[in-house]
Amino acid sequence: MLSEFDKAILNAVQEELPLEPRPFAVLAERLHTKEETLLERLAALKEGGYLRRLGAYFDSDALGYQGTLVALRVAPEKMASVVGSVNGYDGVTHNYEREGEYNLWFTLQTPSEARREELLAAFRALPGVERMIAMHSRKKYKIRVQFHLE
Repeated sequence: MLSEFDKAILNAVQEELPLEPRPFAVLAERLHTKEETLLERLAALKEGGYLRRLGAYFDSDALGYQGTLVALRVAPEKMASVVGSVNGYDGVTHNYEREGEYNLWFTLQTPSEARREELLAAFRALPGVERMIAMHSRKKYKIRVQFHLE
């Protein structure tokens, strides 16, 4: 069960993490607590499964990056090694195993078409990859989801 303080922390980290040398100290001050206490609670919330990830999101288009949604059909016995390899490449995000013919889906952000093609060729060549579909982003849809806990 989440305490009111835990809910306040989760609400705060969803809204805005300060761009400061010590962002958690600033956030702790806003929440009327100590930085150490805040960090301990964040670790406990992550351990408890309430917090999956804490990090920045960048406007990839503004930074000159191109997005691609990639779907792979991977031999089941090679899934772990393919996932490990794919996750090792810069620009790979949101990597999920799925049911169906194409059982591994991820997004790829690249600074150029040449780099995108280079990485797609590398993914195609991974042992266990049987087929690949690459869908290049033409329009950006960004859904901002926030859960306001009360």
